[in-house]
Amino acid sequence: MRLNYKIIFHFLGLLLLFNGGFMLLATLISLIYNDGVTFRLFLSGILALLSGATTMFVTRSHKKEMNKREGYIVVALGWVIMSLSGALPYVITESIPSFTDAFFETMSGYTTTGATILNDIEVVPEGVLFWRSLTHWIGGMGIIVLAIAILPLLGIGGMQMFAAEAPGPGGDKLHPRITDTAKRLWLIYVGYTLAETLLLKVAGMSFFDAINHSLATLSTGGFSTKNASVAYWNNEPIIQYIIIFFMFLAGTNFVLSYFAFKGKVQKIIHDEELKLYFKFITIFTIIAAVIIYFKADLSISTIDHPMVWGRAESAFRHALFQVLTVVTTTGFITADYTLWTPFLVVFFFGLMFLGGSAGSTSGGVKVVRHLVLIKNGFLEFKRALHPNAVLPVRYNTRSVSGDIVFNILAFFILYMLSFIVGALVFSMFGINFESSIGLSASSLGNVGPALGSFGPVNNYAALPELGKWWASFLMLIGRLELFTVLILFTPFFWRNR
Repeated sequence: MRLNYKIIFHFLGLLLLFNGGFMLLATLISLIYNDGVTFRLFLSGILALLSGATTMFVTRSHKKEMNKREGYIVVALGWVIMSLSGALPYVITESIPSFTDAFFETMSGYTTTGATILNDIEVVPEGVLFWRSLTHWIGGMGIIVLAIAILPLLGIGGMQMFAAEAPGPGGDKLHPRITDTAKRLWLIYVGYTLAETLLLKVAGMSFFDAINHSLATLSTGGFSTKNASVAYWNNEPIIQYIIIFFMFLAGTNFVLSYFAFKGKVQKIIHDEELKLYFKFITIFTIIAAVIIYFKADLSISTIDHPMVWGRAESAFRHALFQVLTVVTTTGFITADYTLWTPFLVVFFFGLMFLGGSAGSTSGGVKVVRHLVLIKNGFLEFKRALHPNAVLPVRYNTRSVSGDIVFNILAFFILYMLSFIVGALVFSMFGINFESSIGLSASSLGNVGPALGSFGPVNNYAALPELGKWWASFLMLIGRLELFTVLILFTPFFWRNR
């Protein structure tokens, strides 16, 4: 069957229109703050809109059918096209003159990675900063819709099973139609963003900082308007606790939020992934807090409380914040955790491979995959003793098919191989071991802060040009569940059948 190229380009044109519309929204912010780049942002938006409108007009006679192969291409190329066009505001306003740097910043935004090449964020015009945060927010919602509505139809990534009763084989649906599902998730996403913005404003942030940090939190992106990230508000713990709460929400399956608003509390209470996610956060926070309290020098990274209870609160808050920001792959920082003993450096590096829940905006492997791998591992012991017994893996009381278990095993192996190859390629650019493995894990898991020369208080500006393109590729395949992008590099995918 030949590919229907017209429908592929028609969808890509629609994405360009979408991008152009959000650029005009950033133009409005630029006009309000009179930051001097209003016309250039407007020009960026018009160029994106014209490109999209022209593409859609030329392909208007497309056949209204899309098969799986075309779905893969639209999903993968969609992120690339959005990033290529999304780089226009940076280049045209000269906020980031280099196209390589602009593309890296945009890909980091759309994939909600949060890695930046900007050395001084606070001198960037408000309109451009708002656009930068918007790329996070757009990408975050796109990922939710993909995970809940699109990927299950393509049958990839193992996501079709979990999503905690999201649309997919064997699961209850939010609504029979994907478009209606997407609308409901959009409403929850927008509602959370507005709620966090209001709370941060009341807590003492300026409105501009509040809306930008809300966009970055709900998308688990991590772009900040301050060079010090959230550490800028270390003297205002309430602000950090608000961000902590919404980071936790952003790392949960958004379908569970829908059930919460519908009053279906039992579905939430009995969700195995949510329970494991909560346990992980609790246990890891306790471990980190105890070590920070007894071993770390908080005075070099946060407020120095003269009282014991103040130090305890500070240790707990920073531990909880940094555990959540790494597990949910948000990438905000309140302190340089690489100064908190060698154990915690390795500890946070390990957390980069965890990820949040399926159906959330977070990156990484995802908690539910770890859950199935652990359950299957324990069952292997039983199968060794009872080879004839039928011992299926169960998730939320339902039996998980063998195909899905194999899919998860394949995903995990491919993820680790991608991490190893990623680190090897970074080392070819002359980057040291610690920095290479940190860059690979952070880019692939869409975490943001890495290790070594690219740790929490540094940025990616020093990365060689080819290194930025390689990091962008890792961000893309990590964000789109590996299979979605890598399948395009297989010969059989392009054969006409």
